[in-house]
Amino acid sequence: MSDLIRWEPMHEMISLREAMDRLFNDAFTRPLDIGRSLQMPSVDMYQTDDDVIVRATLPGIKAEDVHISVTGDMLTLKGEFKEKGDVKEKAFHIREQHYGSFERKLSLPTNVVADKARAEFEDGILTITLPKAEEVKPRTITVKAK
Repeated sequence: MSDLIRWEPMHEMISLREAMDRLFNDAFTRPLDIGRSLQMPSVDMYQTDDDVIVRATLPGIKAEDVHISVTGDMLTLKGEFKEKGDVKEKAFHIREQHYGSFERKLSLPTNVVADKARAEFEDGILTITLPKAEEVKPRTITVKAK
């Protein structure tokens, strides 16, 4: 005796819809530009009560070759990864390091006082400290009992 399998038409419709969704997502979404994203410095951004801190990894770049600007709520980092000219014959077996200029724009999460910003560069890590504007800093209100 053979086993009977119950046919569920709704199950077939759902799997067809999932297949069509995958087809449209693959066809109409632009693939990532891997080469361009690898040139961008890796960035961490976080907030404390008083500051917005941005840390960028910039190996092989000198501090004087990094340009930082704040316009409105946008922080811009510019620089260039320069190739050392010490390799005479270039028959690379592996080439994973990327060279060239970069410009990274980051949207700041809150208003900052750009005039009081500080930047430090140590061991290839750029740390930018942007003080928050007074109107966005958290305030503590004490409750008095009567």
